[in-house]
Amino acid sequence: MTAIDVAVTAEQSTPVSNAASTAGQRISDLLRPHAAGFAAVIILQVVGAVAGLAPLLAVVELGRTLLSPGPIAHGHVWAVVIAGAAGMFVRLLCTAASAGIGHIVDNQVQLSFRRQLAERLGRVPIGWFSQRRTGELAKVIGEDVSTVHPFIAHAPGELVSAFVVPLLSLVYLFTIDWRLTLITLIPVALAIALVPLMMTPTRQREQQEFDAAMGRIASSVVEFVQGISVVKAFGGSGRAHSKFRTAADDFVDTFVHWVRAVSAIAAGMQLALSPPFVLLVVLIGGTTLITNGSMAPADLLPFLLLGLGLTAPVAALGHGFDDLQAAGRAVGRIKDVLAVTSLPEATHPVAAQGHRVELRDVRFGYDAEHEVLRGIDLVLEPGTVTALVGPSGSGKSTLVQLLPRFFDPTHGSVLLGGVDLRELSSRELYRTVSFVFQDVRLLRASIADNIALAVPEADRDEVVRIAKLANIHDRILELPRGYESVIGADVKLSGGEAQRISIARALLAAAPVLVLDEATAFADPQTERAVRDALATLAGDRTILVIAHRLETVADADTVVVLADGVIVERGRPSDLLTQHGKFAEFWQSHRSALGDEMETRVRQGDSIR
Repeated sequence: MTAIDVAVTAEQSTPVSNAASTAGQRISDLLRPHAAGFAAVIILQVVGAVAGLAPLLAVVELGRTLLSPGPIAHGHVWAVVIAGAAGMFVRLLCTAASAGIGHIVDNQVQLSFRRQLAERLGRVPIGWFSQRRTGELAKVIGEDVSTVHPFIAHAPGELVSAFVVPLLSLVYLFTIDWRLTLITLIPVALAIALVPLMMTPTRQREQQEFDAAMGRIASSVVEFVQGISVVKAFGGSGRAHSKFRTAADDFVDTFVHWVRAVSAIAAGMQLALSPPFVLLVVLIGGTTLITNGSMAPADLLPFLLLGLGLTAPVAALGHGFDDLQAAGRAVGRIKDVLAVTSLPEATHPVAAQGHRVELRDVRFGYDAEHEVLRGIDLVLEPGTVTALVGPSGSGKSTLVQLLPRFFDPTHGSVLLGGVDLRELSSRELYRTVSFVFQDVRLLRASIADNIALAVPEADRDEVVRIAKLANIHDRILELPRGYESVIGADVKLSGGEAQRISIARALLAAAPVLVLDEATAFADPQTERAVRDALATLAGDRTILVIAHRLETVADADTVVVLADGVIVERGRPSDLLTQHGKFAEFWQSHRSALGDEMETRVRQGDSIR
């Protein structure tokens, strides 16, 4: 262990009691279902550690026997050799068995965690995912679950060996000569005496500054890499490089200052624990006792062989504590995900009678202090298209996410076919409500499988028909393997293409309620026109709710609902709302220049452009 390693160990051990207690409780909860396997790991490690002393003790006994005056007892010598060899064999056997069982327990723990996470994530509100970064969840499911591996599969063996062997050695050495045993412990006492010097308020402040500098340089790297295209486009690469260099220079200065502050103490700790220093102390103490006739020369041998192992717990404490802390933090993050409240399932599900959608006095907020929707009353009749318009932040996306039950309203109710969504089974709800959002998610599967996700039994002819309606068929035929092309492997789709695949998926699902959150945001005008024609063709008696930012979409709607600050301020036919010169008229005027006067004339006359 280097000087810096010793320093880091001491620094990180500052909040030992509280942190270790918290981490220990989390690990205890983690291992409780696997207590039998973990106990077997510990027992085998203890037996192996004890057996591992046999070769060393055999060497000690052989040395004392051979150095003793008088004839050599050959039978005794061979018995000692056999005992040492047997101990080595038992150690190898127990260590191998412990390692095997430890890895099995580790795999069971990781499998259990991943199954629990998958089950929980399958039952949490879908809207919860929109408030979490994908990378954070991936870290919990992947990296954090894997972080428990060293603690379960490796730490038990390292810690048991580091403590059991020195403890037994210490007992054995005390039986030989208690004075030299105490002398042998001087290096350990010196190292422990230096630890408080690493825990002063000054050292803690320097450690915090070091951590902050590490965070700044990490942030600057991420910011620089993620924003490199924008930086280059606007000629700011020099400033971006300068910011990164400043963070790097600041880190170097902080690191150098920190190293200078702890290097002397860390070097002293490393020196005290080093084998040469331990041997020097043992030799000085042993020589003194031998020369004054207080100890036989042969008795020095066990201290020379076993004394070096007495410093192992100090190093093992740091590494074991690090593993414990890392596993504890990881388990804490995993438990945070497992503690997310899932949407309650109806105990006795009720079947919806039709697909009329009604929102009654709906209120909703992502936290208790800020309401996004404030008393929404809205009816969506079958066979109609309702366009939702309003400024950014008015609550449009939040409202449409209530229909597929991504969230439950904090007050009021959302009804489908006269039944509160909370009384429907999830299976029935998602068979009735289909949705296409601006942020498209496609699976790493074939184009055909992505389109037929909700209807896996659909034949190829039906998939092709729907793809043509979504204006994506011709593009699919250009791909290396057509409909069998795997997304992410054979092809990387543009935003507009991905949206068309998502729209095709929703059209094939043929759910009676369709929710579109600016589903054609990335589409070109021709594609958007084709999609709108497809929706008009397939609409029938479907209930369609769409967030609209384009006038073409608004003009197609039977009803327009204008949201502002979480409340409905206007609703009605587009032609009627234009004559009221209110919020909708302002919205229309701000967008009309892109379309000209012909559409406005047709809308004012109440004509449909579908």
